[in-house]
Amino acid sequence: MKSTVHCLLSLTLLAGLAFGTRAAEPAACDRACLTRFIDAYLQALSRRQPQALALAPQVRFTEDSRELRLGEGLWQTARGNKPERLDVIDVRDGVAASLALVDEDRGDTSATVLLLLRLRIDPAPGPARIAAIETMVVRNREEGFVFNVAGTRTPNRRMLADVPAAARLSRAEAIRIAEFYPKGLTVGSFVEVDAPFAAGAYRLENGYLAAGPGECMPEHPERRQGCTDIKRQRIIKHPDLTYRVAAVDEERGIVLLRLDFGDTGHYGAGNALVAWEAFKVDGGQLHAVEAFMKVMPAKLGSGWD
Repeated sequence: MKSTVHCLLSLTLLAGLAFGTRAAEPAACDRACLTRFIDAYLQALSRRQPQALALAPQVRFTEDSRELRLGEGLWQTARGNKPERLDVIDVRDGVAASLALVDEDRGDTSATVLLLLRLRIDPAPGPARIAAIETMVVRNREEGFVFNVAGTRTPNRRMLADVPAAARLSRAEAIRIAEFYPKGLTVGSFVEVDAPFAAGAYRLENGYLAAGPGECMPEHPERRQGCTDIKRQRIIKHPDLTYRVAAVDEERGIVLLRLDFGDTGHYGAGNALVAWEAFKVDGGQLHAVEAFMKVMPAKLGSGWD
C-alpha cells in the first residue's frame, strides 16, 4: 500500500476512469488521503483555480448530470466554503464524497448553496489523481423542493461517529439495509417492506427535518402528524424510482445512494426529484438519512450511467 505521504505529494495528472465499481484491491490512497482530495477540491473551487487540482488527463466533470469543462458551472461563481460537511469515504473503491456548503457570488451579495461532490481517485499507475468528478448544486427552495441551509450547520454526532471495528457489518449487508429505503419509496410504505429504522431515526432533506423527533415538517403543519415516526410516515408511491450505490464508508457505517424518484407528478410537469442520500447503518438498523436533493428533468440520467 502506498503511504499517505505519497498520496499527499501526488498532485499531478494521469489517465482517468469513469465511476464504475471495481474489484477489491489494495488501496493506494487511504482515508486521510481521500479526505485531502475533498479538502483540495473545495479550496480550489473557492479560489476558482481548477488547475490547482491533481487531475488525470481524461478526467470527466459533471454538474447536475450534464458534462461540462472543469472550470465551468459553480467554478465561475464560488467564493468560499463552510467548515460543516458530511464526508463519505470509500477506501476500497477509491471514492471521496461530501455533502458540503459553498458560498456563491450573487452580484453584490453572496448566498450559501448545497454541493454534492463525488470524486473518483485513480491510484495507478503512479501517484493518485482525480479521474472523475460528479457534482450537484442546489441553490434555493425552487430548485430543491425544500431548502434550509441552517439545518445543515450542526452535524449529527451519531452520523459522524465511527462504528467500532468489531460491530461493523459487511459491505454487502450495509448496502442491503440501506436498500430498504428505496424499496419502501417504490411501494409507498416503509411498513410494508419492514424497513429496519432505529428508534429516533430521522431524515434531513436539504437541511429540512422531514421526519424524526423534534419539529418535523415545520413549514407544513398539516402534514406534521405522524412525521415523528419515520417508518409509519405517509409517503407516496414512486414506481419508476431508480438508484445506484455511490459510496460505502465502512468505518462510519454510511451508505451513499443516488436516487432518481421518477416522474410522479409531484415535482412539476416532466420533472423528477434527484436525491443523494447518506444512510447511517449501525447494528443492523437505519439510524439517519441525510440528503441533498434537486428537482431536475425526468429521464435526464446522471451523466455516469
